[in-house]
Amino acid sequence: MASSRPALIALTALAPVSWGTTYAVTTEFLPADRPLFTGLMRALPAGLLLLALARVLPRGAWWWKAAVLGALNIGAFFPLLFLSAYRLPGGMAAVVGSAGPLFVAGLAALLLGQRPTGRTLLTGAVAAFGVSLVVLRAAGALDALGLLAALAATVSMSAGTVLTQRWGRPAGVGPLALTGWQLTAGGLLIAPLAFLVEGAPPALDGRAAGGYLYLAVANTAVAYWLWFRGIGRLTATQVTFLGPLSPLTAAVVGWAALGQALTPVQLVGMGLAFGATVAGQIGARSKAAPRTFSFSETNGRKESRDVTDGALRR
Repeated sequence: MASSRPALIALTALAPVSWGTTYAVTTEFLPADRPLFTGLMRALPAGLLLLALARVLPRGAWWWKAAVLGALNIGAFFPLLFLSAYRLPGGMAAVVGSAGPLFVAGLAALLLGQRPTGRTLLTGAVAAFGVSLVVLRAAGALDALGLLAALAATVSMSAGTVLTQRWGRPAGVGPLALTGWQLTAGGLLIAPLAFLVEGAPPALDGRAAGGYLYLAVANTAVAYWLWFRGIGRLTATQVTFLGPLSPLTAAVVGWAALGQALTPVQLVGMGLAFGATVAGQIGARSKAAPRTFSFSETNGRKESRDVTDGALRR
């Protein structure tokens, strides 16, 4: 429905806007140097909350599909993102992440048959350049491990975005349950790593507890539900072009709440990145319906059957 498409894009955009507040909340409210524990506290409570609300568990092949999506979008993405942020200067991790639309365009061509246009590639490059003007600072040698982690995080999230669209979701299963599956799977993947690397959880005061509550509920449960809901109804390229809103929001929050100045160059970069985000939505058609599957018993064996029309494969 064309009239609802702008509202759908706006709601989906709330996810990266929310993620843009993560840095400020982490630095101002949470214990220092606990990136894995923070990732765990973001993912697992949010996933369990959504599972309790949806009351739907995976069936058949969706056990392993949910695990794969949870690993790509959450379990691998969170630790890699934090590792890159700790090892790279300034906003280099955000710059690498802003190349997500280009990675998604390439993966969508391979897995979805959606050939990228010259306009898509140009818009993606402009978005990455605009973000670089906003977040980069002069300084320092780049850490090879940090760069690899940032690149791997971007590829992981991009692959998760494309596979989420390719696989859709089972019939009768909404984005709330699908989000809960992924967050729970990702949180369970992070949990042993967090305790192995960082040890026992830190003592939390009221300020830290409030920060973790915000991250788990608004920043993760609600934001990822909106994100995966958008992936189910928009093209993969449309959704990923909303990603630059995250570093832009972080810059605005830093200016408004933390007293960080914005230079003229940064303002130009914000304009370029925001313009590229808008351009990434223009002319693209939203998907008619989420790809769904029905389950049936055949000769005592459960199998899945695609029940969505062929429009999604074009």
